[in-house]
Amino acid sequence: MGPWPIIGIVVIVVVLVLSVLGFIVSRTKKCPSDKILVVYGRVTANQDGSKRSADCVHGGVKFIIPFIQAYQFMDLTPMSISVDLKSALSKQNIRIDVPSVFTVGISTENGVMQNAAERLLGLRMNEIETLAKDIIFGQLRLVIATMEIEEINTDRDKFLEAVARNVELELKKIGLRLINVNVVDIKDESGYIDALGKEAAAKAINEAKKSVAEKNRDGAIGEANAYMDQRIKVAEANQVAISGENVSLGKVAQSDAARREEQAEAKRKAETAEKIATAKVLEDSYRAEEIAERARFDREKATLEANDIVSAEIEKQKRIIEADAVAETARREAKGHADAIYAKLEAEAKGSFEILSKQAEGFARLIKSAGDPQSAVQLLITDKLEKLVEIQVEAIKNLKIDKVTVWDSGNKDGSSSTANFAQSLLKSLPPLQDLYKSAGLNLPPFLVGKEEKPIEPVVEVEVKEEKKTKK
Repeated sequence: MGPWPIIGIVVIVVVLVLSVLGFIVSRTKKCPSDKILVVYGRVTANQDGSKRSADCVHGGVKFIIPFIQAYQFMDLTPMSISVDLKSALSKQNIRIDVPSVFTVGISTENGVMQNAAERLLGLRMNEIETLAKDIIFGQLRLVIATMEIEEINTDRDKFLEAVARNVELELKKIGLRLINVNVVDIKDESGYIDALGKEAAAKAINEAKKSVAEKNRDGAIGEANAYMDQRIKVAEANQVAISGENVSLGKVAQSDAARREEQAEAKRKAETAEKIATAKVLEDSYRAEEIAERARFDREKATLEANDIVSAEIEKQKRIIEADAVAETARREAKGHADAIYAKLEAEAKGSFEILSKQAEGFARLIKSAGDPQSAVQLLITDKLEKLVEIQVEAIKNLKIDKVTVWDSGNKDGSSSTANFAQSLLKSLPPLQDLYKSAGLNLPPFLVGKEEKPIEPVVEVEVKEEKKTKK
């Protein structure tokens, strides 16, 4: 057998193989991601043994058996369906217009694809859109009939959720799925929605005004708080400064008191008796003044607080926080002023107490030197004798008698009214001995001397005698 028959056989085998491969390749279909491959004819049954009308493949490869199977592709491109629903009856029996746009497409869900293969295979896009539109119209009217206008207009999420739930359930029956729902606008014939919109707008405007007012209030409160902090810090600094000044003034006052104490040491010995007699009175007076000052301070403080409270109540309608800050500042200033007054009075009281204490100490030393209080008092009065005589002289020194007119007809005893008048005038001065006795003391014997007859005072007067004439 020659080589040619073998070559022919090989060629025939190769051709047959290539033909078989080409046939297999031509009957093997690949499904793209944007399509569904529907194989119909003789197909495998379901797992439960029921028959299927088609096999649906989304993505993958499927071998189409020749003669007993055929195939078609269904497009998964989404479809935008405009639904211009008008005069739909709501739950309140008010007809509304709900223009909306629905985006649908063929579903890739198992079971739903089977519905699409059975009901949509071979239909064009516009035919599918018409079918879906009819379903959407019916379900949209059904959802609107179960809801009130307020729910549809204000709670869009609830409305869209109800629409999506009802519409998608019906679309799945023909193999479609709802991708998106967009309600363009909702209108009604009676103007009810417009009224709701105006009400909502007014409410929003009022809320905005309220928010602006609250923000302004917060700003005013912040400003008032900052101003209050500033005033408080300044008042505290002033209080510290005033306290330091008062301490310094107190030290200066103590130094001056010590200096005056040394300068007045000599005078204090002569004035001790008088100061001791008045010390108790002065002490009581200072205590009374201190009590009065405290009462006046309390009254003025209460008056200031009352004025501030009244002012705060008047200002309360305008700016409550600012009034509180002003009142707090006024109270702190009043407290600082009162503390300063109290410190000053306390320093003065301490100075007076020190002076009286030193006077009492000096008088005690004088009594110790004299031996007994009676002798000490005599020494003090003796030291003041010249001044006492001077006071007696001064009593009539400045008495001016320009002219004295006396109608005197004479007395039987030889005395005259003029002489009696001058004598009575001089006798009105207390004698030195009587002055000492009134103090519970006696003059020393060498100052008393022997009793002598009083010398008649001589007073030169112009006497005008008038004779009595008988009518």
